[in-house]
Amino acid sequence: MQTTDNSLLWLLQGLLKKIPGARHGLVLSRDGLKLCWSDHLTLDQADQLSAICSGMQALAQGASVEFGDGSGGVRHSMTEFHGGQLFIVQAGAGAHLAVLAEESADPGVVGHQMTEFIDQIGDHLRAEPRGGAQGSAAS
Repeated sequence: MQTTDNSLLWLLQGLLKKIPGARHGLVLSRDGLKLCWSDHLTLDQADQLSAICSGMQALAQGASVEFGDGSGGVRHSMTEFHGGQLFIVQAGAGAHLAVLAEESADPGVVGHQMTEFIDQIGDHLRAEPRGGAQGSAAS
């Protein structure tokens, strides 16, 4: 596993071991910064998956605002595609947890394990907003 936060390594690895058919895991910030990712994802794949998940969650957020109760909350997103499934859940303040699983993985088991994981350690999965470019322009 790779990470920018070494304390997440063993936690993410433990989650993946509990999910039959799980291939990859990723913790990312709301704006798409990868925080922790599993071994078999290359750096480029982790960047790509992080951007995909961030975009999907942003789209789901828009749908929630427009067609949900107005709170804009997105708890779970799931996409099934030929050859696999992608699950994304809100994971603490400003963070998301994503799991890529085999096509044959049971969505109920994957979702349950991810939710249980977030319930147990969600407070530790947070991504503070990155600072803006204020004052960074050179004169």
